[in-house]
Amino acid sequence: MSDVKEVSAEPEIKSPCMSLCCLDDEDVCIGCHRSVKEITAWGRMKHQERKETMQRVAEREQASGRMMR
Repeated sequence: MSDVKEVSAEPEIKSPCMSLCCLDDEDVCIGCHRSVKEITAWGRMKHQERKETMQRVAEREQASGRMMR
């Protein structure tokens, strides 16, 4: 097995955690707008998975009316 990390021309996508950790009735964090599943999987996600998650986060944030950024 190799210790070579995946190389991407795009910058690393950092966690959107805002330290406002509180889940709504649908188990989505009101701070970062990620689901519990997305939060717990974040450290294992590849770049493309993080991009897709961030797209869903943006959609949830807009739909919620709680724009934090």
